[in-house]
This record gives sequence, C-alpha cells and structure tokens, in this order.
Amino acid sequence: MVDIREVPEADIDRALELAYLVFHDRPEKAARERHHALLLRCDRIGAYDGDVLVGFMAAHDLRLSVPGADLPCPGLTFVCVAPTHRRRGVLTGMMTRMMRRAGEAGRPIAALWASEAAIYGRFGYGGATTGATVEIDSTRPLALRIDPDRRPLRLVDPEDAVDVIGPFHEAARAGRPGRPGRSPERWRDEWLTEQDEEDEELSPPRIIVLGDPGEPIAGYVIYRTKPADDGGAARSPGLVRVDELEADTPAVAAALWECVAALDLTGKVSAWGRPADDPLLHFAADRDQVRVTAQFPALWLRLLDVRAALTARSWAAPVELVLEVHDARLPDNAGRFRLKAGPHGATYGHADGPADLALDVRELAACYLGGTRITELVAAGLVQEHTPGAAAALDDALRTPVLPHTGDEF
Repeated sequence: MVDIREVPEADIDRALELAYLVFHDRPEKAARERHHALLLRCDRIGAYDGDVLVGFMAAHDLRLSVPGADLPCPGLTFVCVAPTHRRRGVLTGMMTRMMRRAGEAGRPIAALWASEAAIYGRFGYGGATTGATVEIDSTRPLALRIDPDRRPLRLVDPEDAVDVIGPFHEAARAGRPGRPGRSPERWRDEWLTEQDEEDEELSPPRIIVLGDPGEPIAGYVIYRTKPADDGGAARSPGLVRVDELEADTPAVAAALWECVAALDLTGKVSAWGRPADDPLLHFAADRDQVRVTAQFPALWLRLLDVRAALTARSWAAPVELVLEVHDARLPDNAGRFRLKAGPHGATYGHADGPADLALDVRELAACYLGGTRITELVAAGLVQEHTPGAAAALDDALRTPVLPHTGDEF
C-alpha cells in the first residue's frame, strides 16, 4: 500500500536522487545544492512504499499573470515515479493530493512544464502557451525594417541586475498573460547563475539595458556566449544564446536584437522560448536571416476552481453562454454553468437549460489565457458546439491583445 504524504526536509536528498534516477541525470555538486535549496522553498508531496520514497512532486509558490489579474498558482516541478512503481496509481495519488491542497488554499489554477506531453492531459492540464526557438544568422548585420531606438546601451553587473531589471520585468509580466512572478531567489538561481546548468561552455550571464542615464530603462537583454568550435570540417561559429529580451517598444527591441547580433567573434544568435507573436518576426527585413526553427507547447495550465478562475480574469467582449464542463478529477467543476461575462466582470453559476458548448476542463484550461481558440478545438472535434456561433462568441470574449507566453521553465 503506497502512502501519499508530505516530504520532510530530511528526505529532500532522497527525493532528488529519485528525480535524477527517473530523468537520467547526474548533476554536479553546485547544481545539486541549487536543487536542494529550491526544494526547501517548495511544497513537497511524496509517495512512500513503507519507508521507501517511490514518487515525488514539488510545487513552487508562484503567482501567474492572467488577463487582467495575477493569481496564486502552484508550479509543479520534479514530478517523478520510481520505475518499480509505474502504472500503480502513484502519480494519480500525488496529483489528487496536490489539487486538493491547492483548492483548500484558495489557489484556482496550477501550472507545469510537461516532460512528456502525453501524461498531463488526463489530469485536466491543457497546453496554454506556445514557445518558439528563433535563430539569427549574425555573420552579417541584422537587417531591419524599422529604425532602432538610439538611446544608450550599457552593461549591468549581474550582482545589480535584479534591482535594475526586476521592476521592468514585473511591469512587462503584467502586460502578457502566462508569466510567473520571480522572487530574488528565482532570479539568482534560475536566470543569473554564474554557470549554466545545461552547458558548461557558455559564459556567465551578460545583461545589457537600454535607456538614458538617470531614467528608467526601456528594455533589457540577458544573454550568454559560447566561442567558435575550431575542430574539424564542421566548424560552428561563436554563439549568442539570448535567454530573455524585454522591450517597451518595437524600436527598443530592434536595438537590443541588433546589439546581440553584432557581437564580435559570433555568427549565430539563438533564442529559445520566444513568444509566437514576437515583433522581431515582423520587423526583421530578411526572414531567411531570422528563422523560427522550432515551435512547441510551453506552459500547461489546470483550472482547479473553474468559477474562481473565470470570474477573476478580464474579458474583451460581452458573452453569455451555458457551458457543459466535464472534469473527471474535480467533480465540483463538472456540470452545466451559465457564464455571463464582459468588460465589467463575470458571473458563473449552475444552469438548467441546454448547453451552448460542451467541453472538458482540459480544453477550457488551454483557452483560458487566450492562447488557444475555441473554434479551433471545435474544428478538431474536441469541443461540441450546440449553438451555432457560440464558440466564436467565446473566442471574442477570451481574446487578449498579445498571445500568452512565458520563458520561465520550472
């Protein structure tokens, strides 16, 4: 009999060893110490077979930007089950405990990054944001269709970076759904570590900001570099890896992209996890020079309390519909409900009449931030439209000025 319970601080190292086993990882001492410190700050749920830890799940205490609001949101991480205990309900037990605890704490949503996309849909998670990998051929100057902002650029010491760029990041986060807030610890341990955990050849982080001296910054870029590979015929140029670029105008973004594309001794810029509607993809003059090389589901979202989640967010247009929601894991979310929403708020309560739309909570989660269209899910056979035009009306109400996006993997 497997017992699902909290994992005490004394068992954190055991939990890490289980995670390293499952994810086929052998991190160095510094990375292990960072992981241990991270888990000290997380809620921790484990599955114990007697005294043996056979399953583990941790949750960051995050706040996530949603349209018009900022909601408490557990961010799941280190989810793992021992190979000896797969397909025995261990993950289901841990997930059920997490969802119940989050609901009791008044957290209406939860989020994760899926290591295996096939797993989490059955727990009601839907892919709510999309990321793109963008590469720039920087062997020649970056060709642009707009004039870059010519205010000064300056380097910032990583020790001072949180104070300089943190407020700008927080303001930018509020303007795009799907972005977790960052504590000073997350800045230090995830974004500004001296050594990159995945590639030891990369430089320490470099931070460049744009703005007149004495004035608030107008944007920043965090990047790392890797020298050219001189070995053999398949010589690769020096690399600039852009970890984050934020700008308050397209002209500022153009200046920052132009800067990193012009760094000496490099020939390629790679930016993982950019938004699918990145302005760079429009103001780049040569799309053979600036290419999207990958596109993928990023943040997965779960609506733990559908009523609280829907009434907390803002709405772009009026809508009134009866939704028939299916939720196999959380029965309180299931049933027929009348959603009446608009620019002045929303109500959501039980309804007796016929449903205009029928959908699983997974599909509702995918659409919640505005990144997936209900009409696309109707066309895919995943949502049933009983009243013609209902899906389009809900799409109009859910629409956001920019697509939801985050590069904060956890």
